[in-house]
Amino acid sequence: MNIVHFIGAGPGDAELITVKGARLLKEADVVVYAGSLVDRELVRTYAADAVVYDSAGMSLSETTAALAQAVADGKRAVRLHTGDPSIYGAIQEQMAELDRLGIGYEVVPGVTSAFAAAATLKQELTLPEVSQTVIITRLAGRTPVPERESLRELAKSGATMVIYLSVAMIESVVAELLLGAYSPATPAAVVARASWPDEEVLEGTLADIGAQVTAAGIGKQALIIVGDVLKARREGLSAVSRLYDAEFTHGCRDGIVT
Repeated sequence: MNIVHFIGAGPGDAELITVKGARLLKEADVVVYAGSLVDRELVRTYAADAVVYDSAGMSLSETTAALAQAVADGKRAVRLHTGDPSIYGAIQEQMAELDRLGIGYEVVPGVTSAFAAAATLKQELTLPEVSQTVIITRLAGRTPVPERESLRELAKSGATMVIYLSVAMIESVVAELLLGAYSPATPAAVVARASWPDEEVLEGTLADIGAQVTAAGIGKQALIIVGDVLKARREGLSAVSRLYDAEFTHGCRDGIVT
């Protein structure tokens, strides 16, 4: 019996889909893809002969029915999501429906936009003695957030913060972050449509990033990255990893004794 493959399409650039994801997409007979976020050209390139459904206007029951019918017909079915489907992908509810129907599935990871944005910024999100933690979160909106995970609570850590689905509420984001460990001088960046041809980058601090976003008219499909790691390219490194220190020993290298 065929199974459904949930595939992460990557953040936008068609070349950022994984080799496995591209192969399964090429082999697919039926593709249900997130048309509001996944470039249609990706589907045309890799699944030109497949029956394609744009899920932007479909409900959960409709996407499930399309996938279930494909499997019943002996077809190879792909559910194509933007980025990595495990991050705000709403796949758990889809998998629960397939479980209910007794239909097998596999998840193929993809490149999430957080990492595409970091690549655009040429920025490591974890730096020695600066931050060793990355928090991926969002501001509460139409989808609520548990109080213990409010931005003001998470901001107490001072960790590198990657905030999805919140750029339209940038002033509220800034206000919440300033109630934590960050200050108006904390570096911040916004990357809109990371890896797409029309990608846009804004860099500043919590004091001015809101005004920059408003002036640029960015209201969706953008990530907010906040944290002191963003100082590194401007101010230099305060410390470097011991991984490549000549005097540091590990399983693959003996240290230099001085």
